[in-house]
Amino acid sequence: MSDTQSLYLETLGCQMNALDSELAFGSLTGEGYRLTDDMTTASLVILNTCSVRQHAENKVYSRLGQLKHTRRQHPDRIVAVIGCMAERDGDGLLDKAPLVDILCGPSELHRLPALVRSVRDSRSRAIALSGRLRERSTDTVPTAGHDDLEALDSGRSFAMETHVSMPRSLGRHQAYVRITRGCNKYCTFCVVPYTRGPEVHRPPDRIVEEVGRLAGNGVIEVTLLGQTINHYCHEGPDGRTDFARLLRRVHDEVPELPRLRFVTSFPRDFTDEALVAMAESPRICRYLHIPAQSGSNTQLRRMNRGYTVEQYTALLDRARSFMPDISIAGDMIVGFSGETEDDFRQSCELLRRARYKNCFIFKYSPRPGTAADDRLPDDVPDEVKRRRNNDLLAIQAEINQANHRALLGRTLEVLVEGPSKSAIKAQESEQSRGEEIDTSRNGDLRNQLVGRTRGDQIVVFEGSRELVGALVQVEVTALTPYTLHGRLGETVKPATTPAESSLALPVLGGSLQ
Repeated sequence: MSDTQSLYLETLGCQMNALDSELAFGSLTGEGYRLTDDMTTASLVILNTCSVRQHAENKVYSRLGQLKHTRRQHPDRIVAVIGCMAERDGDGLLDKAPLVDILCGPSELHRLPALVRSVRDSRSRAIALSGRLRERSTDTVPTAGHDDLEALDSGRSFAMETHVSMPRSLGRHQAYVRITRGCNKYCTFCVVPYTRGPEVHRPPDRIVEEVGRLAGNGVIEVTLLGQTINHYCHEGPDGRTDFARLLRRVHDEVPELPRLRFVTSFPRDFTDEALVAMAESPRICRYLHIPAQSGSNTQLRRMNRGYTVEQYTALLDRARSFMPDISIAGDMIVGFSGETEDDFRQSCELLRRARYKNCFIFKYSPRPGTAADDRLPDDVPDEVKRRRNNDLLAIQAEINQANHRALLGRTLEVLVEGPSKSAIKAQESEQSRGEEIDTSRNGDLRNQLVGRTRGDQIVVFEGSRELVGALVQVEVTALTPYTLHGRLGETVKPATTPAESSLALPVLGGSLQ
């Protein structure tokens, strides 16, 4: 591989960013670029960024600092910052990191190959944002239209060999399919409507076709994506397609797909029709990620969430009445503006009431440009945020332990994703020391695999790496609050079928909301 065509691509943030990275990578393979896992020697570095929390932005500046120190050795390197951080803080980012050559917002990713060519040929900066950050950047291009964005999704590569060289951190075996972009909810704490724009829903025929092509190329599990996915609605020649109808269409018209799931759901207006569609469709995973964000109605009003705790818990009850075995995940924010000890106590109560499979718990950090940053004080001390965050994590760990204990002795279907972190670490340790690992105490960690159930539980077990990409049966024999441990049983779908490969990139950072 030529050094002039090496690409380092790092994804921060949610599943939507992971999909954007896959599409960006696919578009750049036509330019001759091939992936490398060495950022310091790559000729093109792309950081796909997130602005939902400050921690993600700090990580980007850390990466840019590393690149600054090697700039002299690689003067022709092109550095691109794409995604939500580029859109939210483009000019500020250029002030802090002038080595950045390309800024590209989420709505302009179809332009990325042209931007790279422009910088490579002229060595002048290229910027493509949605139009909100044009004060200084005279070369900013106009906003993309719906057809341009549809072409980006519909034009994804389906060739398996294109993705063979991807580093493990970019994932295998599952694929994401976007059904809607943007968000109209304008929660006061959230930057997404400003970085990804208003909701735009893709035509259902395009979605079904894309899922069908992925399944035909061996993908086992497809996750439909949207910031508020249950608000999907498309008017077309065949009438109105809402979310429930879309779920049924994908399930029924792509019968060769073993697993279908979706994220992220918004609590308001999640219909019984969608729950019935899940319950009546055996290949739709009974998993629902539906963030509450707070257990206090006072806080929910400040957040502009548009529902009450009572409405939220009623939805959880309805979901469980239709599907008693459903796994539900949530999100919680602690330390949002004005949160009192009583507000926090109510969040603790909701966490215990919800009995989530898992919950993403975050300390509130103000995001510039949001309504909360403009109008609401960040008045909860950081030490209080840390305590509340740790208290919620402890409660959720107890819930996880109880949920997992109920699965002991059961045999679950697991999609094998790859070697576990422990297996990778053990192999790397053996290679670095040049000696074999002692397997007398913990078994041979090099043979440990990891996978996920239909309910999104993480399971580790020993098995051959030839099983990666297979659906297998695993008996649960032990547990921790975050992981199930098991014993391999019958293989349901062998990895020797086309299902042994996939096109997807995994999420590196959590929830869509």
